[in-house]
Amino acid sequence: MATRPRQAVRWAIRAASIGACLGLWQFAATAHLNLGAVTFRNVPPPTEVAEAAMVLLRSPKLMAHLGSSLARVFAGYGAAALLGIALGIAIGRSRAASDLLLPPLELLRPIPAVAWIPLSILIFTSSEMSMIFITFIGALFPIILNTVHGVANVDQRLIASARSLGGNRLAILQEIVLPGAAPAIVTGLAIGMGTSWFCLVTAEMISGQFGIGYYTWEAYTLQNYADIVVGMLVIGLMGMGSSWALTSLGRVLMPWHRPSAAR
Repeated sequence: MATRPRQAVRWAIRAASIGACLGLWQFAATAHLNLGAVTFRNVPPPTEVAEAAMVLLRSPKLMAHLGSSLARVFAGYGAAALLGIALGIAIGRSRAASDLLLPPLELLRPIPAVAWIPLSILIFTSSEMSMIFITFIGALFPIILNTVHGVANVDQRLIASARSLGGNRLAILQEIVLPGAAPAIVTGLAIGMGTSWFCLVTAEMISGQFGIGYYTWEAYTLQNYADIVVGMLVIGLMGMGSSWALTSLGRVLMPWHRPSAAR
């Protein structure tokens, strides 16, 4: 029973933190605060952003933008999840696969998503496929690296015990490696989802016609500053919600894994 008051206090602190940030934002925007290098002269206050958000919620454009962005994210992310997990397991379990696949992946991994956009436009005949490819690239590397880390850190004593009991490679993979690496894989999937949204918005700003990123960039070009913040908040909510859904699904599918609660 003592945990309930403690949780209520934590939620109250979190709510107060958000309220304080909104209050500071409101003050800085309405006062047109100018600190030299930082100015709030053109920054809309939260009240204007809330009004713009209500207008967008009543507009049919919202579902068109959301539908386009969601379709692109899940197409690219789904392909990245399948390929990333497969490559991560292969690299983590096979020294030959690691020597063959890891060097080119490590060479490509530091390249930012923005740098892939011109090449994707040259490779793919449609702008839609190029945007999906950007989300794929953004999600692929976090999933691969976390899968490799999870597979490599599976307790080798469990694998040796399974081998001594006559377990073959497929049985060891299914019964020991995948359950042991599952927490790291879920973490990689959650991180990959966040980077997919980041990369999608970048791609939509350049070559999209519908989507939350395109909406945000169009608001900037039309100087609808409140709509810029609305687009940013929608992107944040979609990314946060997608990552939370993946993490929650992982907890349901991994009843054996219970991470220690933060104090």
